[in-house]
Amino acid sequence: MAQVLGPLHPRGRPGGSSWPLDSDRRRWRLFPVPLRSPLLQAVHNSCCRNKSTTPQEVTPNVDFCNENAQESEKALDKLFSAEQQASILHVLNTASNKELEAFKLLRGRKSVNIVEHREKFGPFQNLESLMAVPLFQYKTAVRVCNSILCPDTGRKKRKLQENQRLGKLIKPDVELERLKAVSSIVSIVFGTRRIAWAHVDRKLTVLDWQQSDYWRLMSRTYPSSAYLEEISSVISKMPKADFYVLEKTGLSLQNASLFPVLLHFHITEAMLYALLNRTFAQDGLHQVLSMHRSAVGKHFELMIGDTRTSGKDLVKQLLSESVLKAQPRVCFPADKVVRYRQLFSATDPHRIEELYDSLLQAVAFYELVVFDNEP
Repeated sequence: MAQVLGPLHPRGRPGGSSWPLDSDRRRWRLFPVPLRSPLLQAVHNSCCRNKSTTPQEVTPNVDFCNENAQESEKALDKLFSAEQQASILHVLNTASNKELEAFKLLRGRKSVNIVEHREKFGPFQNLESLMAVPLFQYKTAVRVCNSILCPDTGRKKRKLQENQRLGKLIKPDVELERLKAVSSIVSIVFGTRRIAWAHVDRKLTVLDWQQSDYWRLMSRTYPSSAYLEEISSVISKMPKADFYVLEKTGLSLQNASLFPVLLHFHITEAMLYALLNRTFAQDGLHQVLSMHRSAVGKHFELMIGDTRTSGKDLVKQLLSESVLKAQPRVCFPADKVVRYRQLFSATDPHRIEELYDSLLQAVAFYELVVFDNEP
């Protein structure tokens, strides 16, 4: 398939506006178009067989562009080989308005003008006739012809932008194709007293959601073997999933009083990385990712400056919507809703922020990383 462009909360550790969706970016999302369609097959045959036959983008001579229009028109055909001209004319003469808009430079009125000119005067006989279409001057015509011959340039730029955005959300880098194909994840959040995880599928259905209350590694100094035993016991209860997403707290080393907490988090994170990859690894591919705590907070508007507030009320709202709405944002198993609600008892002296945050992190992962990159 080829693609073308188309229409501080306390929980025993220090804590860290929604991420607005760019309307323009949403408007021009990637849509899969079969490479073997008649429209793209001709382009593919002429310029994408292999590297040796891929045409270089033609750059119009600036001095020549200042010549009169008649000379520019005559030169347009000379810039492209006969085979390339045939491919360009095939697109201009057969593509519908919607298909023409798949090329970035032909969006809006330009594609409409091409279709109207074709209907009024018949098929384009040569590239020079493109200059007779309103809004098409010499330099524009050259760029349009280049984009028809080599549409990969725009896709590569789009992919680079997507990878850069993903790099700010998750670590380490993972191929976008693997993220798009994810079926379920286990979101893991750990603090100084407990560790919690939420197993959520791509339909945002909560398959499992629990915590370990026997997390006492911060009560005194423990050897590494104690961490290994404790974390191995927790991992043994976790289900198999495509990815395991750990929360990255981003604590600052400038505050010396936080060093014991920071050391605890680093040891825990390192062991989770090692043990989860060893236990659930598939084909040697990375399965454990980190997602920054502040990114989740911004997505759910839980940030006040650099501080992230509690997600308890938001999770309670998601639970209520699961019962009251036909299409809730998150689905909870009907037989477990009551038990989950009991976790939010106002009389409970223990805050279970890790449990709330593990669910919110799972939802943010799908909405920011998986769904926002689907074609």
